[in-house]
Formats: sequence, C-alpha cells, structure tokens
Amino acid sequence: MSTITENPAQATAPAKGIAVTDKAVARIRSAMEKEGISPAEGGLRVGVQGGGCSGLSYNIRFDSQPRERDRVFQYGDVRVFVDPKSFIYLHGMTLDYEDTLMHQGFVFKNPNSQKSCGCVRRSPHNGVSIESGLSGSCSPC
Repeated sequence: MSTITENPAQATAPAKGIAVTDKAVARIRSAMEKEGISPAEGGLRVGVQGGGCSGLSYNIRFDSQPRERDRVFQYGDVRVFVDPKSFIYLHGMTLDYEDTLMHQGFVFKNPNSQKSCGCVRRSPHNGVSIESGLSGSCSPC
C-alpha cells in the first residue's frame, strides 16, 4: 500500500495522483461523520466500474480500511482509496463538490475522459449525486 500526502488546498490535479478540492474534502468529512466512519481507519473509495451508458462509470463509497494494493491519498484527516485498476483511469483527475441550484454532488474532472454522459446517478450515501460517464457515447440510462 502506498500513501501519498497531498496538499488539501491544491485545486489542480497532480501529474501522478488525484486531487480533491477543499469543498469536496469538507463534504467527505461531514458524510463520514454522519455515517459513523472513523477517519483514522476508514475513507472514501473512488473507482471505476464497467457499465453505464458510456462504458465505464464512477463509483464512490465509504470503506472501513484500504485494501492491500490500494493507493491511499491523504487530505488532512480525510483519506481516499483507489484500487490499481481504477487508478489507470483516474490519475490526474480532480474530485470537486458542487452545491448550486441546478446540481448538488461530487464532480469528477478527469482529463482522461474523452466524452461525458449527461446522466446523473444517486449515491447510496446521503443522496449525493455523481456524474457517471467516463467515455463513449450516451444512450438512455
């Protein structure tokens, strides 16, 4: 397991890793509190999985601990876990959080994404929405 400590104020994605904005860190922290997850042991797992209307979709959930081969990114007291397969697609991305009249949820700003799907999926944690598409064309979800 590799641990990478990132500057929490850094808004641009590092060349070899992922960045999480201050707004996203604050939202992760509050959601972990609501879910009763200890920041010392658990964290947010970010990944990709097959499916969705564009071939791959983002997946976020809380996990009680990192897995053996995970990359662990530390932002203050918040940890983000990324499995090796997902890291191939996620390196260089920025995880942000938007709270506007039109959209509330995590936003993946991924330079590796060729196209995005306009679909929005509800996460099982606190009704937080995330953009779902990584690449490909969009069809009805």
